[in-house]
Amino acid sequence: MVSGLRAPGFQPDTRLESGEAAVKDEPESEPAARNSDETFYCEAEASVAVEKEKPGGESSETDLEIEDTEKLFTTGQRELYLEACKLNVSNNDLGLKGASTISEFLQRNTSSLLNLQLSGNNFKDESAELFCQAFSANYRIKTLDLSHNEFSDKGGEHLGQMLALNIGLQSLDLSWNQFHTRGAVALCNGLRANVTLQKLDLSMNGFGNEGATALGEVLRLNNSLVHIDVSSNDISNEGVLKISKGLEVNESLKVLKLFLNPVSMDGATLLILSIKRNPKSKMEEIDISNVLVSEQFVKILDGVCAIHPQLDVTYKAVQGFSAKKELLLWTNPMKLIQSYADQHQITVIDFFKSLNPNGRMMMSVGDFRKAMIQQDKVPMNPYQVRELIKKLAEKTGMVNFSCWCLGGTLRIMKPGGIKNCGLCYGSIKTAKFSPDAFNASLA
Repeated sequence: MVSGLRAPGFQPDTRLESGEAAVKDEPESEPAARNSDETFYCEAEASVAVEKEKPGGESSETDLEIEDTEKLFTTGQRELYLEACKLNVSNNDLGLKGASTISEFLQRNTSSLLNLQLSGNNFKDESAELFCQAFSANYRIKTLDLSHNEFSDKGGEHLGQMLALNIGLQSLDLSWNQFHTRGAVALCNGLRANVTLQKLDLSMNGFGNEGATALGEVLRLNNSLVHIDVSSNDISNEGVLKISKGLEVNESLKVLKLFLNPVSMDGATLLILSIKRNPKSKMEEIDISNVLVSEQFVKILDGVCAIHPQLDVTYKAVQGFSAKKELLLWTNPMKLIQSYADQHQITVIDFFKSLNPNGRMMMSVGDFRKAMIQQDKVPMNPYQVRELIKKLAEKTGMVNFSCWCLGGTLRIMKPGGIKNCGLCYGSIKTAKFSPDAFNASLA
């Protein structure tokens, strides 16, 4: 183990000024004496594979040992290992010397770190150059958060070069920096060569329409990006047109967020029509929450969703819709499903299982939305489907309906009791259940 920067909850340490780090690949039972130059801390160096190879009589104590047996029971060894492979040193004002220490550590490429959070550390363009060196050599980090720093166009050039060379990153957060046209174009040039990045957050920068043009070209060529957020980048209809051109041929993107850009209804129409022209589009979500649309737009969107039923477009409201008409669109979808189940003498779970061809109790959000729109047993509009997904979706992007009707009752009922379920509005009986069946997000 190495010591110095501790995560989470680390506070600045004057020892960081030395810019030196001592890293040991294997944990020790007792830490050796430390000098003032040892500045980095990583608790994820124990390998699961190594643990499995230990002789039966040898102690199994590792850095991943957990005293909370309940967490061990409900989370599982793999999840615990992944949790230990995270390092959060955000909001510590590490600056250039901290970036140098981290860069040197990463270039050794010996730790099992998967998730590195460096948000809010006063990193400037010189730090971006150091990170470029590190991530051009380190392919183990899968998730990197560099948000809320002070990278500008020169930093964008360094990070763009890094993206062109890196073959490990899957998620990158560069939101709340200072990238403008030159930096945006440089980042996009790197993205054109990148083949592994799936999620990219560029919100709260200054891409403008020229940056959007470069992003549109990325979408024409890149087949790995799944989620892009370019909200609040001063992109108008002109830039949206360029992005739309990319969406006409892109076969990987599922989520595009453009919230709070000065996009009008015309720009929004361009976006959804680009999806219509692409038979291979996998787009599931477009966020233009600040755009006020017309009923004509809604009709066009309905036509696009008939071809791509997995698509969900979030917009501000429909011009001229009365409050009463809006209310009708939000009739509780669970009541509709429960009513259908009662009429046909089946359970709600049976209804959900019928949506999944393999009969499993989990589906991706996109597949679930598509199935709900296409099924004709309980007709629903996109608003109701969206509300249903909010109740059933997990943070993993999956919809889980295996125990949804138990979520609101397990902790307030005795075994064998009967109570009205707050989600399905039907009477249920809890006779036998296990602690790991409880879904707290549905309570």
